[in-house]
Amino acid sequence: MRISHLKKPSSTIVFLLFISSIFILSSCSGKNESITAQQAAIDLDLLQTLPKEKISYDDKVKPILQNRCVVCHGCYDAPCQLKLSSPAGIERGSSKIKVYNGARFKTAAPTRLGIDAKTTEEWRQKDFHAVLNESDNEPAANLTQSVFYRMLRMKQITPQARVGMLSDQIDISLDRKQACPTLKEFDEYQQKFPHQGMPFAMPNLSDEEYRTLVQWLAQGAPVPADKKPSAVASRRIKVWESFLNGKDLKQQLVSRYLYEHLFQGHLHIKGTGVREFYRLVRSKTPAGQEIDEISTVRPYGDPGGKFYYRLLRYPASIVAKNHVVYELSEQRLKRIKELFIKPTYKVTQLPSWDPKVASNPFKTYAVIPPVSRYEFLLDNARFFIEGFIKGPVCRGMIALNVIEDRFWVVFLDPKKDSMLVNPDFLMNVSDYLTIPSSQEGNVRLFASWKKYLKLEQEYVSKRFQYFEKMKQHDIKDAMNFLWDGDGKNPNAALTIFRHFDSASVDFGFVGDYPETAWVLDYPNFERIHYLLVAGFNVFGNLKHQLNTRLYMDFLRMEGEDMYLSFLPASHRREIRDSWYKGMRAGMERDLNSNDTWMKKDVVTGYKTDDPQVELFQHIEKKLAPVLVRGDAINRCGNA
Repeated sequence: MRISHLKKPSSTIVFLLFISSIFILSSCSGKNESITAQQAAIDLDLLQTLPKEKISYDDKVKPILQNRCVVCHGCYDAPCQLKLSSPAGIERGSSKIKVYNGARFKTAAPTRLGIDAKTTEEWRQKDFHAVLNESDNEPAANLTQSVFYRMLRMKQITPQARVGMLSDQIDISLDRKQACPTLKEFDEYQQKFPHQGMPFAMPNLSDEEYRTLVQWLAQGAPVPADKKPSAVASRRIKVWESFLNGKDLKQQLVSRYLYEHLFQGHLHIKGTGVREFYRLVRSKTPAGQEIDEISTVRPYGDPGGKFYYRLLRYPASIVAKNHVVYELSEQRLKRIKELFIKPTYKVTQLPSWDPKVASNPFKTYAVIPPVSRYEFLLDNARFFIEGFIKGPVCRGMIALNVIEDRFWVVFLDPKKDSMLVNPDFLMNVSDYLTIPSSQEGNVRLFASWKKYLKLEQEYVSKRFQYFEKMKQHDIKDAMNFLWDGDGKNPNAALTIFRHFDSASVDFGFVGDYPETAWVLDYPNFERIHYLLVAGFNVFGNLKHQLNTRLYMDFLRMEGEDMYLSFLPASHRREIRDSWYKGMRAGMERDLNSNDTWMKKDVVTGYKTDDPQVELFQHIEKKLAPVLVRGDAINRCGNA
């Protein structure tokens, strides 16, 4: 064949070709560019097929955001404060300022969506930068000038592996450093962190999900107008706003108390849609006008002039970590009037807005019968307990570090609590019940802790003076001191589960008999709310957050000690010592400087060598009518 007669290339030619290839390879590698670096900056195919009709936010976009984005970007712990749970959050954009920063020495300015700024320009002044295009509304520009789009595109260019472990290049630690790039910083961000596209550390969006979001962004991210109250809600809102804005002093004081307890709730009006919720706000405008919410750090902050209580529709997607539901109904309004309006008491003047007074409910609302206040909390105990593990916290490390992984909660009966039967007691100890909710000045941590420790010790000492005067009761009779929910209210028995930095509350007693339990009375329950909900500032400084954490230790120990008081004196110390080991060792001695009550038996008649289980069984029997379910699986061996 002719090929067999071709000459072999000379060694010189081979050498030259080899050298040339080295130069070509070295010049290419010197650019240090990704193989995808020259890809189109935007999805031209999606632009070319852009639908003429506007893509529906409610029908098409919102379901994708709820399924793939909102679980991370839906609360205060949203990375870069970018909340994708509502159009307002997307328009506001993101910020480099971290909400959860337990080491800051100065209190940060609050950045609550819909409250602390009303316009996009106001958010820009608070250092929030856009994630949508804010230049010419042109499809290509709506993508190239959008951080939102570029984050999605980045994930498409560098997709995440579908199997195996996450790459070490993806940092998923809870307190990882945030980048939060602006549009100008994005090229550098993409080069440094190519694996941090969105959804972060999760599988890529499906092709259809990606197409929908990209084309929606190319259209300028159109969103509908805010939803108005439904017809049913509108009628009921008029009734509630009329009641809350009553003009006599008694009604004004009651409404103030109600607002401070309901401000953080998602209020559902009975008879409306299952996803229709409202917030109780203070507005500069009366009913019939557009709501202009007054922004104060805490619900007892001075509103600065005339205001009106209004019900504002909650527009955001619902996420479990801040969804605390309170139902408004005719029956509920009747009950509130029965508790607060029907009793005979006079209000001659309204209390001050001074934080030293306003932050102490035992002074501010001293004229309202404490039994009424306590029964209001009991009626919806789960709502108020959920408030401190959800509510404004979202990532509840501060509130949750102080509680066990699982425990039961019951309550003293308001009709049997000697401290409520004698209302003067609360007035006499109100100075000792001051909570560290508004003390955010200089960081003198040890001095503050000593101050509140001394106040707590004084209160505990006076509280147990009542205990020392108590007569002995058989264990069956002692169960009458516990609130039984009037035989119909499941709030009488709760189980709290801690899930590292979040928690949940269930009706009834779930699981095996726990290591510990809380028995709450009114002063304890009310302070939990004012410490961790009404008085807690997630933007607070180190002093505020640490004082809150330490004070919650006091409240937990009060509840646990009340539980211990139902047990034989011979077993109390051993049981309590088992709770305080490791980093908690010695804590109970700091608070309980006077332990004489530990030696006094007030509950007798125990028949076994395991009084804790025996007590739990008596409590179960007492509350049986309101327990929504038993737990035969976990407690079958103890039946």
